[in-house]
Amino acid sequence: MNTLFDKIWDRHVVQRVCDGPTQLYIDRLYCHEVTSPQAFDGMRRRGLKCFRPRQIFCMPDHNTPTHDQDKPIGDPVSRRQVDTLAANAREFGLTHYGMMSKDNGIIHVVGPEKGLSLPGMTIVCGDSHTSTHGAVGAVAFGIGTSEVEMVMASQCILQQKPKSMRISIDGQLGRGVTAKDVALYLMARLTTSGGTGYFIEYAGDVVRNMSMEGRLTLCNLSIEMGARGGFVAPDETTFAYLKGREYAPKGEAWDKAVACWKELRSGDDAVFDRELHFDGADIEPRITYGTNPGMGIGITERIPTLDTVDEAGKASFLKSLGYMGFSPGERLLGHPVDYVFLGACTNGRIEDFRAFASVVRGRRKADGVVAWLVPGSWAVDRQIREEGLDLVLEQAGFAIRQPGCSACLAMNDDKIPAGKYAVSTSNRNFEGRQGPGARTILASPLVAAAAAVTGTIADPRTL
Repeated sequence: MNTLFDKIWDRHVVQRVCDGPTQLYIDRLYCHEVTSPQAFDGMRRRGLKCFRPRQIFCMPDHNTPTHDQDKPIGDPVSRRQVDTLAANAREFGLTHYGMMSKDNGIIHVVGPEKGLSLPGMTIVCGDSHTSTHGAVGAVAFGIGTSEVEMVMASQCILQQKPKSMRISIDGQLGRGVTAKDVALYLMARLTTSGGTGYFIEYAGDVVRNMSMEGRLTLCNLSIEMGARGGFVAPDETTFAYLKGREYAPKGEAWDKAVACWKELRSGDDAVFDRELHFDGADIEPRITYGTNPGMGIGITERIPTLDTVDEAGKASFLKSLGYMGFSPGERLLGHPVDYVFLGACTNGRIEDFRAFASVVRGRRKADGVVAWLVPGSWAVDRQIREEGLDLVLEQAGFAIRQPGCSACLAMNDDKIPAGKYAVSTSNRNFEGRQGPGARTILASPLVAAAAAVTGTIADPRTL
């Protein structure tokens, strides 16, 4: 029997090119301000209109400041990109959720929370972390600028079909272990190229017991293993999350949709190109020590020693440690940190703020630590305040910023200074990712909270 990936893919095939790619129908295109301008310019030069404008949604997120959003953006490049997206959306008749709109935020947070991303869909965006939307049971992946233009013009895309992989994580997670830790563990085990050429289905007890927020985090990081994307088969958790959301079906249409979505699963005899199994009990809270997301360890472990590193990788290993200011075999518990960032499309959802607040409640932000707490959307911001989490955070010495990609990447005001250490809940720790010379340690919201109140890399289980 076919895998779930096969089922969704095959239902969207328009035609197969002999000895070439597949023409695939796309249900939803998301556009942000960074990769869309060239696509719109291409459409304009060719005198084309968007084929199905109601299936395209635009939202600025990368360049938006996380303060004073009611004022003009100070950086001229960022301001131009945000303004250009708004103008293009108006010209082409597309839905646009601009800055300060109650619907604005990071596109990969807003899509699921508004019910724009639904099971069985094909979803694309000019951003690698489009894989996030796979958590609802969709085939979602990032595309290039020319492909964005292709989807605008035809609502189709030419793609080679990836191979299929199933990663099953069974058993139970220990105390203080989150979906972010699961993803960092998988990246360390598979490396950042272990998923290359594959679309990953996540399965097993651990995944079935994850909340939707946890699944969104897990799928978000699929791309960091080199995979084309990742997804989770829809189930009762999915349906409960989506029911009543703005763009989800309503009434009788909802019942019909759920009946169809329940069929979206891989059969017991489905054959995958690769299958991997892991035990959730083997995973502890994790951190990264290097300059790619696969260079990670359990928080109580030490950085690998040089004799454990493959000969071909020693030079890059040492270069990475040199950039980070770490040494082989070093223990990172207790290492001072300068910045803490909670947010991004990886961990900017309400569950992440609840986790952070659970650690800092009754404590105080450590002296000398700069903390940026950035909701992934205005909807998350509203929920933070409805639940009183803002008061918990303020009493602990933290302030909540306005929604946006923020310190995930150095495309707005929230940049980590050179040489400073940042414990970050984002998705990438490449050299300069958070600012020239910035040193990024990827972690979960719980580990980030522990760092924020201790001023060091700390195990949240001890708090």
